[in-house]
Amino acid sequence: MKKLAVFLLFVSLLAVTSAPAAAAPTPKAGWPAQLKFMAGPPGGNWFALGSSLADMWSKNTISVTSSTGGGVSNIINANGHKGDFGFSVTSLLGAAIKGEQDFMGRPAKNAAILANLYTQYTYFIMRKDFAAKNKITKLGDIFDKKIPVKMATLKPGTSSEFVVKSLFMKGYGVTYKDIKKMGGSMEFASYEGGADLIADGHIDLFIFSVGKIASIVMNIESKADIVCLPVDDSALKALADAYGTVTFTIEPGTYKSVKKPVKTVGDYTCIVVRNDIPDSLAYDLCKSLWENKANLAKAVKDIDELTPQIAVPNGVPTQAGALKFWKEQQAKTKK
Repeated sequence: MKKLAVFLLFVSLLAVTSAPAAAAPTPKAGWPAQLKFMAGPPGGNWFALGSSLADMWSKNTISVTSSTGGGVSNIINANGHKGDFGFSVTSLLGAAIKGEQDFMGRPAKNAAILANLYTQYTYFIMRKDFAAKNKITKLGDIFDKKIPVKMATLKPGTSSEFVVKSLFMKGYGVTYKDIKKMGGSMEFASYEGGADLIADGHIDLFIFSVGKIASIVMNIESKADIVCLPVDDSALKALADAYGTVTFTIEPGTYKSVKKPVKTVGDYTCIVVRNDIPDSLAYDLCKSLWENKANLAKAVKDIDELTPQIAVPNGVPTQAGALKFWKEQQAKTKK
């Protein structure tokens, strides 16, 4: 009898583990059979959230596969029908539509926003001793005084490097070559690598974009005395006019090194979609995204920031079906 019970338990477990996954909803008329979502590199927030989004949409809207990707390549591939939608940042789409920076000569005319998801802050972290020695209180002081500064940011093709390069050019009229002529340097590192470089004194300034509360800043603070440099208002406006960035403020107390409000470049992690998908499909994708926000936040906490107001950016196009959904939700919140 005991052997029979064990056998029946084994059979029941086999049946459960062998059961097929729930089928995705049948696509509506005019929809493709499946969509390809392009996330980020393995190990990052985008990769984890991409898998969760694909699973959620496959259960609620349409079959979706998720693959690795990057902020620049995802726009290029969506625009060229090599993928359907994926992660990027809003300012990158602004540059892509104009055919500037990493998209020089190949403007993305078939790419639009499905939704802005959550905020990204760009941090200009400088060693406190270097800032004091050179009387640097804001980013523009470096270029006004032509101070040789050893800098680092993330590798080319990342949203961090794009913001740095664009801000320097649009806001200050400076290129990496100009920095070298001033006696400074620009190198590329990972988050962890850059943190070690500034802590060890091998660089003076580390620049990167991350979420609202960044553990990497706290990590650097634990290793070295630092200051967070504010960006000049004129430079913030120039970049906003060019690519649709916004101004965020790092409030005092957010980090121990921040003693007063610090203005910086604000951006959003967004989902970029090929603009020619059916409007009804874009609408339903947004509907499922909004209705499953709480579950998605379990994968990446930052998704809690998503609101109908944040979802629609200024300065770059939002796909028509997506815009319809988010405008409806905005109207509901006003009642």
